[in-house]
Amino acid sequence: MTRRALEADSPQFVLPLFGDEEPQGLMPPPAAQPSRDPAPSSPKALQASPFTVFRHPRADREIQLGDALVGYEFQRARRRTIGMVVGAEGLSVRAPRWVTLADVEAALLERAGWIRNKLAEQRERARKHEASRIEWRDGASLPFLGETVIVVLDPRMAGAVLNTDAAALPGVPRLTLHVGLPHNAEPEQIRDAVQSWLQRQAKRVFEERCQLFAERLGVSVKRLSLSSAQTRWGSASVDGSIRLNWRLVHFAMPTIDYVVAHELAHLRHMDHSPRFWDVVRSVIPDVDAARGRLKDEVLPALE
Repeated sequence: MTRRALEADSPQFVLPLFGDEEPQGLMPPPAAQPSRDPAPSSPKALQASPFTVFRHPRADREIQLGDALVGYEFQRARRRTIGMVVGAEGLSVRAPRWVTLADVEAALLERAGWIRNKLAEQRERARKHEASRIEWRDGASLPFLGETVIVVLDPRMAGAVLNTDAAALPGVPRLTLHVGLPHNAEPEQIRDAVQSWLQRQAKRVFEERCQLFAERLGVSVKRLSLSSAQTRWGSASVDGSIRLNWRLVHFAMPTIDYVVAHELAHLRHMDHSPRFWDVVRSVIPDVDAARGRLKDEVLPALE
């Protein structure tokens, strides 16, 4: 799911990193029987629970949802419905001032399965993210266009050069990135040099794919820029500007193509109507599979 955003003076549509975790609007069910725990939660109480525990770092309430004990952030807001969002930190809930806490908890109980599943997905994503953390040193490995690249520190080089070993054995990385740094270079130096190279490659790849899909869709891209956003893969503006997250370059080309096509399709329809999705499907026939791949992708940690 995407959402409307306004940046500068141009209406935009954005493709969030975690599209399924967008807020869900709910009218409070009148007859549900909520669990009652009006007191704010405490870390000690959560830690002592025999249930699977999910706790937002700013949690001020908790609720039992099946076999899960969920500490969630609760806020009153000027809105018409109860909204809930599961993000990297956990569950956040916003509700109108006129809605009772009992109705809020009833709404959470009604969506208990969805909440538990999304919290579990976020926890697994965090685990994979931590496992993908790059140790910036000679011999470090990182994903590039869906393949593994090995970093080789080579002070004889100027800049960074990608070498391909066509004769590499199955299962052995065939790509090595030779970086012009001494073997005693600091991790920050290595990281900055490699990420600078990745961003240059991202710009090159995105320009090629935007040109290809713009021709197929009959649209014109006025400006392409790279983004470092933490919460969105890309955005499109009515003035023909496209922004794409440079970290997409870690992923294989089909995933990149889906994001490119998605944003370019907004230059035809600045909405998410059936007509918009028809445009996307005209160049990415299996949209559901493409969206699933993007959802399952895990970016390596930046640090």
